Amino acid sequence: MDIRINLNRLKEDIESLSQIGRDPNGGITRPSFSRADLEAREWLKEKIKAVGLSLRQDGAGNIFGRTDGEGKTIMAGSHIDTVINGGMFDGSVGVLSALECLRRIKEEELEVSKPLEVAAFTDEEGNLVGDFLGSRAFLGQVKREILEKGITQFGTPFEKILEGTEFTYDTIMSAHEHRPDIEAFLEIHIEQGPVLETENKPIGIVDCIAGKNYRWCSFLGRTSHAGTTPLELRHDAFLGLADFALKSTQHVATKHYGNMVTVGKIDVMPGAFNIVPGQADFSFEFRSTSKETLEELEKYFLALAEDIASTRGLKFTSKILDKTDPVNTSPRIIDLIKEECQKLGYPSIVLPSGAGHDSQVIASIAEVGMIFIPSIDGISHSPLEQIKWEDLEKGANLLLQVIMRLAT
Repeated sequence: MDIRINLNRLKEDIESLSQIGRDPNGGITRPSFSRADLEAREWLKEKIKAVGLSLRQDGAGNIFGRTDGEGKTIMAGSHIDTVINGGMFDGSVGVLSALECLRRIKEEELEVSKPLEVAAFTDEEGNLVGDFLGSRAFLGQVKREILEKGITQFGTPFEKILEGTEFTYDTIMSAHEHRPDIEAFLEIHIEQGPVLETENKPIGIVDCIAGKNYRWCSFLGRTSHAGTTPLELRHDAFLGLADFALKSTQHVATKHYGNMVTVGKIDVMPGAFNIVPGQADFSFEFRSTSKETLEELEKYFLALAEDIASTRGLKFTSKILDKTDPVNTSPRIIDLIKEECQKLGYPSIVLPSGAGHDSQVIASIAEVGMIFIPSIDGISHSPLEQIKWEDLEKGANLLLQVIMRLAT
């Protein structure tokens, strides 16, 4: 089908949305249920209605625009929430490209036999109570106790965040009740890494999405005077953390190259220049496209931490904040994407995604497919996040063709 997206219009949509939640540091701060996010939601709803789609919002705040049709739904989308001081393309590319595809189908009055939907899922970035709140609620995979005990990354109870919205624990828990039957979910996304740019390819076809183990950990020691406590008598919690960070990274680099391990946030207490730290709290996550490797790494890291704690006279504690398993995307959809790439003349490569996406949640109920476009210099989750508009044009045109193939 010789039909193309309107790049100028798509670009205008992305740039317009990027003005909502601009922060003083030059990036975009639009966590779900924030004032900026609520404004962005209203903006998106108006766009969906202007296209002529049927608008609905579920109890978790997931937003959908739908066309008529019979049978299982072909859905495409992503999210519009951001990390703190993030960029303008992560998530928004997926939602607004899908919206543009459905807009073009409506404009051309093309006949499709199946219903189509654009989706924008709540809190993909995990600012509230773990990653993928919206897509997990959409599937009925959220535990109420997680919501009730949830403390957001801002230190605010989740209950307090909800007070400024129309949503409650009950509405979130019921979000899955009116979910349509879904045949396939498609997501176009910036790569958030350097592979496509390095390989000079405008299109990446994702075959696997990595799983993640995300923990909040602590080394507990004893505070003492920095000027009078001999080094050999210290119970320095920060040194335990430093030792653990270095050894865990070395282990992955030498024994499991290609997997990832990160210490992203550290709180040292009491946090004074003249006191030996008695406590070091830190986030710790590791990722792999292999479930077996994730399980092996979990055992190794916990044993390593206990060994370091014992050697340095410390105590180690850890609790799981979130876990996701790696998933494979649909072989059928991979083949469709490859075929449409060839028809359009777009060079492509098959690659895994190290970042998590709503697609890996939806994969438990439907076939999923992911299209990557290059991130300039591999930068993402940053105000410096950039793309080439011609790459987006290719990716969105490819998405349109795959939607048409699946829906007819």
